Amino acid sequence: MFAANPSRRAVVSVYGGSGVGKSEIASILTYYLNDMDVGAYTLSGDNYPHRIPHFNDAERLRIFRVSGIHGLMATEEYAKEHVETLAQLMKSGAEADPDAVQAHPWLAEYQRAGRAGLNGYLGTQNEIDFSELSLILGQFKAGADELYLKRMGREETQLWYDRVDVANLSVLVVEWTHGNNNLLNGVDIPIFLHSTPQETLEHRRLRARDGSTDSPFTTMVLELEQQLLASQAQKAEIIVSKHGELLTLEQYRRLEAE
Repeated sequence: MFAANPSRRAVVSVYGGSGVGKSEIASILTYYLNDMDVGAYTLSGDNYPHRIPHFNDAERLRIFRVSGIHGLMATEEYAKEHVETLAQLMKSGAEADPDAVQAHPWLAEYQRAGRAGLNGYLGTQNEIDFSELSLILGQFKAGADELYLKRMGREETQLWYDRVDVANLSVLVVEWTHGNNNLLNGVDIPIFLHSTPQETLEHRRLRARDGSTDSPFTTMVLELEQQLLASQAQKAEIIVSKHGELLTLEQYRRLEAE
C-alpha cells in the first residue's frame, strides 16, 4: 500500500447504497482510529456532485424523460394519444412504474430507453466531479498539511470550501455511495456495506429523507445504483452485510442472486 506513498498515509472508503449506514460506520471507524492515536478524518463524497441535490434530482428525471421519449420516437410509438397519456403519467409520478405497462404496453419502450439514458448518467463524470476528489486524495497521500474540502448544502447559494488541517493525519476515511467507483483514484481499502434494494428503500422511508422515497422513479434510481455497486464488488477489500457479517465475494454473489 505504501510503496509509492512515502508519507505512509492511507485512504479508506466506506461505501454502499443509500441508507446502508455509511456515515455511521465511517464515524465509528474514524473515532476508533483516533482513539488508537492513528489520526483520521471522515470526508463525505456527497459534496462532490456537480449539482446540489435538488438540481441533480431534476437532471436525473430530465435525462430519464428525454431518453424515454427518444426511445418511443425510434420505434414510431410516439403517437398523439400516447403523448397525452404520458403527460398525465408524468404529473402523477407513475411514468417509471413497471405496473403501468400493463395498461400502456408502449410505455415499456419508454421505460427501457429512459433507464438506459439514466444508467449513462448515474455515477459518471457527468454527475460527479471524480477528478476533483481524486486530486484531493492524491494531495493527502503526497503529504499535504492541509486540504481545501468542498461543502455543498441543499440550496444554490450553499457552496463553499473549508481549509482542513491534515498535518497529523494518517488515514482519510471517505464515506460515499461511489467510494469504489472506477473513476475515483487514490482509495487503498474499499469497504463495501451491502444491502438489498428493499433494505435500502425501507431505511430511506424510515429516515423520511425526502418526500418521494417510495416513488417508482426513486426505486429505479436505487436499482440502477445497486447494479453499479454490484459491478464493482470484486474490487472491494472487505464486504459487510446489513447485519454486520463479513462476506466473501462468492457469498455476496449468492445473496444478490436470491
